[in-house]
Parts: sequence; structure tokens; C-alpha cells
Amino acid sequence: MGEHNLIASKFWSTEPYLISIGNFCQLTEGTKIYTHGGALVARDKYPNFDFFGKVVLGDRVYVGAGSKIMPGVTIGNNVLIAAGSVVTKSIPSNVVVAGNPAKYICTIDQYIEKNLIYNLNTKSHSAKEKKEILMELPDVKFITKRYIDIP
Repeated sequence: MGEHNLIASKFWSTEPYLISIGNFCQLTEGTKIYTHGGALVARDKYPNFDFFGKVVLGDRVYVGAGSKIMPGVTIGNNVLIAAGSVVTKSIPSNVVVAGNPAKYICTIDQYIEKNLIYNLNTKSHSAKEKKEILMELPDVKFITKRYIDIP
């Protein structure tokens, strides 16, 4: 485990020593990291059947709420994994992924560029100051999502 991490997850598989987490990472609530799975179906033929995969998270990795990271996955530096994603393959550095299974969405630079117009520079404010700022803002300053496509 690196330094300056924010870990809200309480699920560490049964082999937490196979998990490596870099610096400045954030694992939000409901994140699950698996280091094994599926061996039970082979134990009729091979009673001691077991297999494992290490999981490695680089530096500055954000894992959104409810995401799952499967055995053998390596995640590079500066990666954003959207909430609810199921990461079944390794992820290179500097990208955003989302979905089940997780797929490439964009680069980190593209993500920042897209969202820069919503930046309110409130990170260093107190909760009270932030609330005052947010409650006074017009709706155009907030992120809004388009409606889903209906065929």
C-alpha cells in the first residue's frame, strides 16, 4: 500500500497480500478486488484445484463506487474507473474506462478538457463554504446528462 490513499472499501478478497496499491489512489465505497475465483467447478476432477491473480494499481487511480477488479489485472497510473465498472482486463496509464466489462472511454486529458468548464475550484473550501457557493450557482454551472436514446 502506497501513501496518501483514500480507501472506503472493506472488501479485500481472501488473499489481500496479492493486491498492490500505489500512491494517491481512491477506492470508493463498494469497490471489490478479487484475487481468485471459479476454481470450485474443477474440484470434482482436481480436488485441490486453485488459481490466483495479483492485482496491481498504479499511482493516482480512482475507482468509482461499486466497481469490481478481477484477478490478474494491472491498472496503470492516472486512471479513472467509472462507478459500477467490472474490470476484466489490464488498463494502460492515462485513460478513463467504464462499463461491464470496462471499456476505454477517453484519455485523462480529454476527460479534463471536457469537464474543465464545470471546475469551481472549491476543493480547498470548507463544507460550509462549498455549500454556500453551490447553492448560489445557476444550473448551467452543474454537469447535466442528456437523455438516453430511445429507438
